[in-house]
Amino acid sequence: MTHAFRLAAILLSLGSGALAPARAAEGCDALTARMIRATGASLAGREGTRAVFRAADAERMSLDCGAPRRMVFTALAREPARPFYGLIGLAAEALTGAKSEAAETLALALHQDALLTGRPQQGVAGRAALRCEAAPDADPFATPRTRCILAPSTRPSRRTGLFGSARPG
Repeated sequence: MTHAFRLAAILLSLGSGALAPARAAEGCDALTARMIRATGASLAGREGTRAVFRAADAERMSLDCGAPRRMVFTALAREPARPFYGLIGLAAEALTGAKSEAAETLALALHQDALLTGRPQQGVAGRAALRCEAAPDADPFATPRTRCILAPSTRPSRRTGLFGSARPG
């Protein structure tokens, strides 16, 4: 009886371990669908916990459903048009529940500060943490020229240490 019990316990643990990736994939499917509805982007590809989207206002938009969830937006332009930041705002609302206008405004301000300082800038708008950077003006061949990272945050202030060891600019 003891051996049968041990075998059953082993089989149950193996089965529940196999279910974890399936649950994660289901959660990522739902989040991917939410991003498509919120931003109007189309799915370009998906593998595991990552999805890549096509959007008219961003060169690349990718979602990482793993913990912590985050999205990366890139543009070839060093100074992307305003709709690029609007896309970030829409995604911030869908991913974190932050107000889209606040996240859009913060993304634009962080990017402008990154252009001025030459250093990545980070901040928080509601429940959305953002980090934006711009390629140096001296390197016209650097791609992407603009990158913003969106992640959930619980920090209330606009400019605080959000991304581990990265320092605010």
